[in-house]
Amino acid sequence: MKFADRLAQAVRQSGSVTCVGLDPRRDQLPAGIRDGIPNNSPDQWAAAYTQFCTEIIDVAAGRVACVKPQAAFFEQLGPAGTIALGEVIAYANRRGLIVITDGKRNDIGSTATAYADAYLGAGNASAWGSDSLTVSPYLGEDSLQPFVDVCDQRDAGIFVLVKTSNPGGGLLQDRQTDSQTVYQRVAELIAQMNADRRGDNGYGPVGAVVGATYPEQLAEMRAAMPTSWILVPGFGAQGGGADDVKHAFDDAGLGAVVNSSRHIIFAHRRAEFADKFGDAKWQDAVSAAIDEMNQALSFGSL
Repeated sequence: MKFADRLAQAVRQSGSVTCVGLDPRRDQLPAGIRDGIPNNSPDQWAAAYTQFCTEIIDVAAGRVACVKPQAAFFEQLGPAGTIALGEVIAYANRRGLIVITDGKRNDIGSTATAYADAYLGAGNASAWGSDSLTVSPYLGEDSLQPFVDVCDQRDAGIFVLVKTSNPGGGLLQDRQTDSQTVYQRVAELIAQMNADRRGDNGYGPVGAVVGATYPEQLAEMRAAMPTSWILVPGFGAQGGGADDVKHAFDDAGLGAVVNSSRHIIFAHRRAEFADKFGDAKWQDAVSAAIDEMNQALSFGSL
């Protein structure tokens, strides 16, 4: 099954457009995990990250469409962290969750091909076993094509950075050239790449990253890329809300998944959950946060 159709299936089966971002951070881990690191070694922190993320996956499985491990937090630990990342991706695969590896990779020629070969393809189809990968477009069309080629070969997907959620993104993305912004030109390219790659649900493997913090541009990009799944960051801790993301979806409630990381995985630290759950029941706080987000985003017609 093509990636875009598998993602649609995951959304329908879970009844959720939530994507749980797996961004483990040492100082925010629950005390029961954090305090079990006696020697402060990378190996021990990596094991803690694996435990933390797999327990989140257990809570999320069947209740959300996908998870998004952020490679940087694992790579921060060095080789041990990359092993942990591989373990987390494999575990999410086994629990039936779509995996979007957030690595924002790109390069040109054989290097781009190597990145694509490494990451794209669930299970044993690639070294990392990820269903999809975030990709930067700023080296041009020829830097994206190797990723698209591997998507074709392995029924994988990519999410190309279009209009990101950070305040400084406009420095380049909003620059005007030939009567359009850079992000509009990237969206145009994505639409072209998906034109003859659409699956049964009308979507292709080339998705886009468009932040919840720019709702007007999000609506604009939904119209500009009608065959692209949109990964929407910026929900929750970054300030985006349900009203900001509703225009990312098509009439069937498909076409977008909305990511939340800190607001879900560290929900035990949020004021409204701290007294009820705290560190001792941090998994219950994660569960409550998932329910809260699913309810907030239940305006579709899945």
